[in-house]
Amino acid sequence: MSKQPLMPPFEKKVHLKDYDPAYTGSYEDESEVQEQLNKDLDRLRDLQEVLYAERKRTVLIVLQGIDTGGKDGTIGHVFRGLNPQGVEITAFKQPSAEELSHDFLWRVHHRVPPQGMIGVFNRSHYEDVLVVRVHDLVPKKVWKARYEIINHFEEMLVEQDVVILKFFLYISKDEQKERLQSRIDNPHKQWKFALGDLKERELWDDYVEAYEDMLTKCNTETAPWYIVPANHKWYRDLVVTRTIVEALDKLNLKYPKPVEGLENVVIPD
Repeated sequence: MSKQPLMPPFEKKVHLKDYDPAYTGSYEDESEVQEQLNKDLDRLRDLQEVLYAERKRTVLIVLQGIDTGGKDGTIGHVFRGLNPQGVEITAFKQPSAEELSHDFLWRVHHRVPPQGMIGVFNRSHYEDVLVVRVHDLVPKKVWKARYEIINHFEEMLVEQDVVILKFFLYISKDEQKERLQSRIDNPHKQWKFALGDLKERELWDDYVEAYEDMLTKCNTETAPWYIVPANHKWYRDLVVTRTIVEALDKLNLKYPKPVEGLENVVIPD
């Protein structure tokens, strides 16, 4: 099996048919990755502590994917061991009346966390070139202009020491059917199922086209996309965790210097 790239090439049209959502690299099952995943999760915890102490950089993680793609599951598994004081998770739902009265990035910008924090966007500003496009909520000329606006927005964040990691969790249509059925069959998951999910599923091809344009037009060197094969949850978690760890390792994070004279401090009885 040839190696499937995680990051699509820059300035080239992305065709999702070229990516296998069931791809698992050289691994055959979950048991083969568990040791490595645990090491990466431990490393992520260590790196988060230094990031939080240093307070010079922000890490913004964007999770996008079609319904049942695994955004909630990724958050639950990858970030479960982190210090909650250093993580802000934002789930972007349908915009409120107040949010709609501003530009489309208004509600997003003020949810970018401060320095020292890891921010996780469960859906994001990309909904404004996905759902908005597929459901024809604004004119085509409006959403088409947003790709460039988003690129400038992300470039500005990067210039302000925000590290942006964007993950597209890619599942197949058959896998989505199985996950929707499991929600129906499991009494503890039935609350997650809505009849509207079936209407969205009917728009699968429209969403694929919208995602391909998103991955093509907003894949930049400052804020690249990662196409994560997500049919297998264990491989999805491994890829996302490892990518975050590698990005944080490259930052050469350092603890702040201790106060002078610390070696002479005596704690009184």
